[in-house]
Amino acid sequence: MPGLALLETVQNNHSVHNIDHPRATWGITKGNPLWEEIQEAAQMVGVTFLMNVTLNRKKEITGVFAGNLNSAHTQGCKFVRSGSMVGVKKPFDIVITSNSGYPLDLNLYQAVKGMSAAAQIVREGGSIIIATDCWDGIPEHGEYGKLLSESNSLDDLLARIRSPGFQCQDMWQAQIQALICKKADVYVYSKNLTEKQIRDALLQPCESIEKTVSRLIQRQGRKLNICVIPEGPQTIPYIK
Repeated sequence: MPGLALLETVQNNHSVHNIDHPRATWGITKGNPLWEEIQEAAQMVGVTFLMNVTLNRKKEITGVFAGNLNSAHTQGCKFVRSGSMVGVKKPFDIVITSNSGYPLDLNLYQAVKGMSAAAQIVREGGSIIIATDCWDGIPEHGEYGKLLSESNSLDDLLARIRSPGFQCQDMWQAQIQALICKKADVYVYSKNLTEKQIRDALLQPCESIEKTVSRLIQRQGRKLNICVIPEGPQTIPYIK
């Protein structure tokens, strides 16, 4: 769960209440309602043995964590925290990121993951610039793009998602994107999305990363702190 669960189970786990929870984010297990429900489901099944592996950027195995579900997973998390999580002293004005290239940047839906990682260390009112290929578009399939294009604003989108009884596929990704955009402006650089597609998705088009950075510096009229995360969500940044 959620990979082999019914759609109803996935929707309940990815509910608006769970996604809104402050601990439902990168690098948090205990106290994260999504993780705790998944853990509970595993216990209900009756797990007898766990085997997880960690990978590097070349997809080579860097660690094997096997045995008891809880203890092996805890050790794996500690290893990942030391190797893939990077702490910074304070939030940045601008965070430039990606969705780690092919095949992870196939569409805008997947690119929200790169935005989300960057959002961990951008200041309130700051800017995120994401470069993503999006050869699969928004995409056309699923409800994500439809939810965005049918909303007049971020507040309108969140109000719809949070309305009692509302539930549809992909609403969680639209909700996460809206929460990121409420915190910071998000600029999308993609050769496969039109300016209209990006604006309809409640994001801001970026014709050139260099020009966008220069424009933001001129607008602020001061020296800005800029962070670059080349491999997007493959690195998990956090405020120390």
